[in-house]
Amino acid sequence: EANFKEHYKWSAKQTIIFPCLESLFFGVFKSHIHDFNHAYSQLASFSILQHLSTDTRIGHVLSYDCGCYKKVTPSIVDDLRDIVFQAIDEVSEELREISLKIHDNPELGNEEKFAHELLVNYLKKKGFNVTPSAYGLETAFVAEFQSKTGEGRVVSFNSEYDALPDIGHACGHNLIAITGVGAAIGLKAVLEKFEIEGIVKLFGTPAEGAPWEGINALDAIVLAYNNIGLLRQQNLPTNRVHGIITNGGSAPNVIPDYTSGKFYVRGRTSEDLKLLCSRVQKCFEGAAEATGAKLKTEWSREVYDVKINSPLATRYETYSSQRFGTKFPSSEQQSSISFGTTDQGNVTYVVPGIHPTYNIFESPSKVRNHTLEFAKQAETKFAHEKTIEATKSIALVGLDILIDDKFYKEVRKCFET
Repeated sequence: EANFKEHYKWSAKQTIIFPCLESLFFGVFKSHIHDFNHAYSQLASFSILQHLSTDTRIGHVLSYDCGCYKKVTPSIVDDLRDIVFQAIDEVSEELREISLKIHDNPELGNEEKFAHELLVNYLKKKGFNVTPSAYGLETAFVAEFQSKTGEGRVVSFNSEYDALPDIGHACGHNLIAITGVGAAIGLKAVLEKFEIEGIVKLFGTPAEGAPWEGINALDAIVLAYNNIGLLRQQNLPTNRVHGIITNGGSAPNVIPDYTSGKFYVRGRTSEDLKLLCSRVQKCFEGAAEATGAKLKTEWSREVYDVKINSPLATRYETYSSQRFGTKFPSSEQQSSISFGTTDQGNVTYVVPGIHPTYNIFESPSKVRNHTLEFAKQAETKFAHEKTIEATKSIALVGLDILIDDKFYKEVRKCFET
């Protein structure tokens, strides 16, 4: 999903590890979502990077770096996969405990001190070299384990752990947190027990005008809001415009000389988004013209649609379906539905990536994330079990990047063509 934010008298907070974008969350892409009748929890996204850059947000990312590695014969590949699964299974209950603690202690973005300390201490006990408060962010961290045989390729996972205001972990970040931890532990076990060159990393990633002077500024922003409401009738079904009035005046008996609002404008592709943004801008300009108000708009940087890497997506779907019986809709069905935004899209324009999701409900449900009902479901045993399945699936994809030259080249070729 591409995304712009329109802010009125508002400055975007830089709330991410590598200052660039404020996370808007959640995407639905080719070959890695199942059962649209169910609700989904976001799985840590997946990308391949040649270099980690300080101006690129690595939110929801699994990344790789080129390097040398020991040749792995086909005869031991199943053994390697078994080691990954065994390591994750051995810590499953511990991960469950961590998940519940984070769920029961929700913290807003950049305030996740409890979750930060909990995860840092746990990863240290598991033998990772951990840097707390990484990159100048108090609640960020980096955990790393390097094989004794050499550096090799780098596989990294990300864990998020911030909550939403008032409704807690309605996006399931308690589950996303342990997904990254579990996957990192799974690959660490392989690097410890086999002579495979490589490094596994875990990134702990914390969060994310109208009119003035005498003329009724409230009239102007209300008119703009209504203009946008009418615009929705002649709009693509995959486009979205959401907005709130953040300042509507100071008192009922005083004509407001200043009001402000914040709006999200979303399109399925960058092309759709640019067209929609121009139409939304005209809604505000028309309202200002009609009321005599002055307009100031501030557009944030664009969040791109996700450029799915087919080999990565297919491999993830294969593991998830064959190992755990997950059923996926067709890629055409997935691409026709809008599920929100994620700045993972920007990452996939720089490096290969996917953005998998998975179901955390036992039966068909209309509940979606960012709701209290979803927050309640995110602490259930079933949600944890599905998280472990998804963790194993994405970990196996990461393992294949380390040991399968042909697959690695396919991923790079798909991205570069």
